[in-house]
Amino acid sequence: MVTFIGTQEMQTHLKKVSVEDAIARLADMIKEDYLRWSQFDKCARVASHSDVGVIELMPISDGKQYSFKYVNGHPKNTQEGLLTVTAFGLLADVDTGYPKLLSELTLTTAIRTAATSVLAAKYMARPVSCSMALIGNGAQSEFQAIAFHCILGIQELRVYDVDPAATDKLINNLRAYPNLRIIRAASTAEAVKGADIITTVTADKTNALILLPEMISEGTHINAVGGDCPGKTELHGDILKNANVVVEYEPQSRIEGELQQMPADFAVTELWQILEGQIAGRHNEKQVTVFDSVGFALEDFSAMRYLEKYVVQKDTRILDLIPELLNPKDLFGMAVTPVAQQRSMAENVVSISA
Repeated sequence: MVTFIGTQEMQTHLKKVSVEDAIARLADMIKEDYLRWSQFDKCARVASHSDVGVIELMPISDGKQYSFKYVNGHPKNTQEGLLTVTAFGLLADVDTGYPKLLSELTLTTAIRTAATSVLAAKYMARPVSCSMALIGNGAQSEFQAIAFHCILGIQELRVYDVDPAATDKLINNLRAYPNLRIIRAASTAEAVKGADIITTVTADKTNALILLPEMISEGTHINAVGGDCPGKTELHGDILKNANVVVEYEPQSRIEGELQQMPADFAVTELWQILEGQIAGRHNEKQVTVFDSVGFALEDFSAMRYLEKYVVQKDTRILDLIPELLNPKDLFGMAVTPVAQQRSMAENVVSISA
């Protein structure tokens, strides 16, 4: 039997704890796992690309538990009333290979992405940061805004999207945070002007130039979230050349992140090195910093741990995903004999033996 967490369970959980509390708790768990980086068996995600999107598998293990996430990215889905990104994940026991937890990760991924963004910003953005530009106001935007407002102390949010309806939706959803001042900008350039932090979370699968070098002021921290697959970027390459660039897992970021624009010898720092204190996330107040975030399997491993710790309850749904056999060597017997009959037969055998 495998524990199952669906969207209903996540909705119930988020009614008990606020979105910002969930993000903060998960950020702590992500940091815990990054601080034991060497314990993980890591690889870049396995991707299947098409003309309209990508489907990916993201596996990782710490030797005791194994997890993977299935995730897609299809920007045109919204035209059909479908989500751009959907996901589910599994947590398994390494010693037996048995799955323990199967869960939705669509909603959870938005929470974990915001948690990772704000975790990195704690070490990379200037402590005095109070204004953020949010470019791209789609499904991920509220989570990013709430994380930076409630955890990092951002008081002013400058928003822009090529789709005005997306910005309408974002502003409406953030009404529950009256202390967050929201400024609706007419362009990306207007939104980023004067912002201490810039978060880009656009969806189009293209080598876009959302941010240009002339838009970036000294000391800005850029949280680049949207460029997360080959052929999809948001930043002009010259921004990276003049910045301190941090990635989650370099082999994967070379393929999928903003980093795909840069030569192989372009130097970057991995997030775990900053969290561990090996390397500073920011060397001075004038330096431009970039967190080139594509999402990494370790963060989903942390998310599955979070779900197991905080969401699983006594009455959580159970799936009969794995056969339960009286004789583990007799799988064929299960195929031809109903389980109830197997149990009856076993009881008879015990009775005769007695």
